[in-house]
Amino acid sequence: MTIDAAIDRSTRSVHPGKLVSAALVSASGVLLFGFQYNLAGYATLAASLVVAAFVDRDLLRHLALIVAGLVIISLVPLNADLSLGHMAAMGTALALAVIVPWVVGRFVYRERIIRFPMLTGRKWSLPAKLYLPGVVILGYFILPVYLIGSGAYLNWPDASGDPSVFWRLFIGVNSVGIWDELFFICTTYTLLRQHFPNWLANILQAVIFTSFLWEIGYTGWGPFLTFPFALLQGYTFTLTKSFSYVVSVHLLFDLVLFLALVHAHNRDWLAIFLY
Repeated sequence: MTIDAAIDRSTRSVHPGKLVSAALVSASGVLLFGFQYNLAGYATLAASLVVAAFVDRDLLRHLALIVAGLVIISLVPLNADLSLGHMAAMGTALALAVIVPWVVGRFVYRERIIRFPMLTGRKWSLPAKLYLPGVVILGYFILPVYLIGSGAYLNWPDASGDPSVFWRLFIGVNSVGIWDELFFICTTYTLLRQHFPNWLANILQAVIFTSFLWEIGYTGWGPFLTFPFALLQGYTFTLTKSFSYVVSVHLLFDLVLFLALVHAHNRDWLAIFLY
């Protein structure tokens, strides 16, 4: 089944066993990334696959792809350490977490479910175009208040005094933003949509998305921002069917995030924010 065939299933009934197995995968994200309880997280992932094996073999195959990605990214510390060694290790893990499910889905399962649609041939609608500056405006007013008010900016290094750290932070923030859409939206959400209504699949992916961002550094009251953002990204992808569009949204938001992080560490830099 392709993405185009996976139309809105808002009226589809959900088998309780299928929901339990998928919910366990989402719960594992909280354990692995929110609390860093790896053994409990792995046990929960294993339980999800056991339940799926008894309920629906297609669901088992698709959850196995998500599980593979989650296990891979759980093998490295997910933080804003900008040393070259950590960036290489984390970058490798994040890349494999996308590549492995895609390769298995395409060449082992012989499916074309996981896709990254860029040149779709569809023009962005006027509301879609207006949403882009809206994201920048929202980020401008929300991010400094969150980062400085909660102290979460301390989870990222000070990039104001070292040009190499400045550019590594810029590259890191944007690279993770692109990866978020590759894995959580184009892989996890897309696979879950094959079995659940869009709204439910979106909630399930958003729980994992939010847990991942918590470990990255969005602590404090960050989930009150990241969970709605994850839901919006899934909903936006449902409407646009465009990886390039959701990445554009994410990168605009991350641009403001980067500027706000630099300012938060050194209030004399980029003194353009209101908070």
